Amino acid sequence: MADTPFPEDLLDAQRALHRARAEYEALCRALPWSVEPMDGWPGDTHPHTGVVTGGREPSPGYSDEQAADEKRLWALVRELSIQVSTHPHWATVDVGDRMQARMDLKQLALADVAVPADVSA
Repeated sequence: MADTPFPEDLLDAQRALHRARAEYEALCRALPWSVEPMDGWPGDTHPHTGVVTGGREPSPGYSDEQAADEKRLWALVRELSIQVSTHPHWATVDVGDRMQARMDLKQLALADVAVPADVSA
């Protein structure tokens, strides 16, 4: 897939980034829609069909544990993103080839990672 050989520590960082991002996204899907407790609102009823669209149930807000998990995972995603994007390897890749090399790294690392489908809340 990639013609550019990648250092193992860069591949490891990219794999960790894929895993952390997937875990973060799964956590966010499981969290309440509002960080703070918030009232919901009713949806709109279609005048001819009676189907209700829109609206939201009240949100209990994040628990302390949920807020800490979200903060921890987002910090990890940021840290790994910086680690991957500032790796010394990129200075050895011709400027015109860096974007493709970056895409190759992502695909190569993703093939090695079992991304979690969801995180239990």
